[in-house]
Amino acid sequence: MIFDLPEGATPIDVDEAQGLIPAIATQAELNEFEAANIVEGEVWARRSRKIRSSLLDQDTLRLLHKRMFGETWIWAGRYRTTQKNIGVAAWQIGTSLRTLTDDLKIWIEYATYPPVEIAARVHHRLVWIHPFVNGNGRFARLATDLLCEQRHWPVPTWGSTSLVKQSQTRRDYIHALQMADSSDYAPLQRFMYS
Repeated sequence: MIFDLPEGATPIDVDEAQGLIPAIATQAELNEFEAANIVEGEVWARRSRKIRSSLLDQDTLRLLHKRMFGETWIWAGRYRTTQKNIGVAAWQIGTSLRTLTDDLKIWIEYATYPPVEIAARVHHRLVWIHPFVNGNGRFARLATDLLCEQRHWPVPTWGSTSLVKQSQTRRDYIHALQMADSSDYAPLQRFMYS
């Protein structure tokens, strides 16, 4: 299968592509299959006691990714071992996620930022760390939604459209993430709640 990835998507190398579980021939079929798998993951996440008790625990994050993509990719729920066009070095993933978890606890305990900014910071860091081979944006959006639901914060609308296919909305999302790379979270907050 040849992957026709939209702008800003993480390339999948040949070895990683061998991890595709279903027999799929086109990017459209892959998108459709992944979407169905993600819906199953969302349903599970919203019912899961584990998610409610330890959302940002590393084991829970890996399990969330596995539930979202485990019917699609054999490596779902496992941290990537290769370097990508985005993300920390593979060997830094665990430490970076632990730092994010520690930061989040402080942000909440001391009300360091307003809730919508905390949500934007968490989302951005999950994408920036890029813990998995693929699906990091979709994973980070669901993790952020779950955090907001648990904390009774406003839940993002993510531009109110799909971000999987190439579109102006996707370009706006990527631009907002790039601005957050420079510690300007305002565009990401506006996008998340637009």
